[in-house]
Amino acid sequence: MRSSTAEQTFPAKESLGQRIRTALIFKQKSSGIRRHNWAGYLFISPWLFGFFAFVLLPILASFALAFTDYDILSPPKWIGVENFERMFTGDPRYWRSVRATFYYVFTAVPLRLVFALMVAMLMNTGRRGVSLYRAIYYAPSIVGGSVAIVVMWREIFGSQGVINFVLAFLGIPGLNWLGNPSTAIWTLIVLATWQFGSPMLIFLAGLKQIPVEYYEAASIDGAGAWGQFIKITLPLLTPIIFFNLVMQIISGFLVFTQAFIISGGTGRPLDTTLFYTLYLYTRAFETYEMGYSSAMAWVLLLIIAFFTALVFRSSSHWVFYESKGGD
Repeated sequence: MRSSTAEQTFPAKESLGQRIRTALIFKQKSSGIRRHNWAGYLFISPWLFGFFAFVLLPILASFALAFTDYDILSPPKWIGVENFERMFTGDPRYWRSVRATFYYVFTAVPLRLVFALMVAMLMNTGRRGVSLYRAIYYAPSIVGGSVAIVVMWREIFGSQGVINFVLAFLGIPGLNWLGNPSTAIWTLIVLATWQFGSPMLIFLAGLKQIPVEYYEAASIDGAGAWGQFIKITLPLLTPIIFFNLVMQIISGFLVFTQAFIISGGTGRPLDTTLFYTLYLYTRAFETYEMGYSSAMAWVLLLIIAFFTALVFRSSSHWVFYESKGGD
């Protein structure tokens, strides 16, 4: 009986020893992982400092200031939702800025995407010198948002600019492109369309992922170029179109530099180029209504979030994912 009891208790002692060794090994590994984690946090600490100091805290501060009357020189005064009430019911220029921004976004974004897709399809034909053309067409996206290019654009469409010079050469009377309410915003839309390089490169990358066999099979079945584009290219490019659409909508609502330079920071003529961000800047740094401009910023965030969510919500009806078999 004693030997059997000893045999029964020995495994228990061995199992306890194994558990102790396992615990010690786990503790050593955990301490090593913690040391590695601290090293990682140390390396990213500059970014963390910048994020908390210059991103997160200003966002939280702007949310608090949206409910105050604050002009920088005096302490913030709590006024509740008066800034929002004034925005929606007592500020006609606010609604003109909303109208101008919506007109710009829903005109410039489709034109840019269509033009980018057209150029991407031309670049996908396998012609000589495609790499050079690709770099040339991408250049406007790099420099198009700079102050120098916008100043040049303003001179091109000025009363003595290149456009009117060409029209005069053809015997056509020139226009006051920047002073006419009907054409001023179109100078900005054309500038935005000219900056098609970034979505063009993304479209080109998507086109190169479409198997050539699909087009060969369609040609054998008698499908023409237009039929192949509708039945093959567009469905397989819908994830790329979806990505470009979301990114361009966001950037369209945030456009500022072009309108500021072209209109001189006033939104002229007749507030037709008074984009939302330009009006926000005017309220914040010209009249020093920081509380009101903070409220405008949060409304803009909600507008962008709404349209982004709308695109995401509708994507299940028109975006084709090959792994899912298409929904």
